[in-house]
Amino acid sequence: MELGKDLVAASATPLVLAILAEGDSYGYAIIKRVAELSSGQLHWTDGMLYPVLHRLERQELVAANWHASESGRRRRYYRITALGREQLADQQQQWQVVDSTLRGIWLKACPA
Repeated sequence: MELGKDLVAASATPLVLAILAEGDSYGYAIIKRVAELSSGQLHWTDGMLYPVLHRLERQELVAANWHASESGRRRRYYRITALGREQLADQQQQWQVVDSTLRGIWLKACPA
């Protein structure tokens, strides 16, 4: 099953914020975490993730710093800000409304 681009785009902000709420992370690790959380059904690329991270940084929902990894390679680590945590809580409420609405209509429209 391939998820539609609109759904993937709509879910990007809450997914990134939720992953960063687990702890600071860098781009490739975020992409791997999305794949892990979705059991491989969401396939993010650098070209999809970095514009989201840059937008969230401009909105001050995340902050970024350069750090050396264990291998000595410099990586840009992202962390969620206090404003980002507020936005994540708001996103959670919004998605819960969407989820319960869809579940309600699907139970009526497609009974098991």
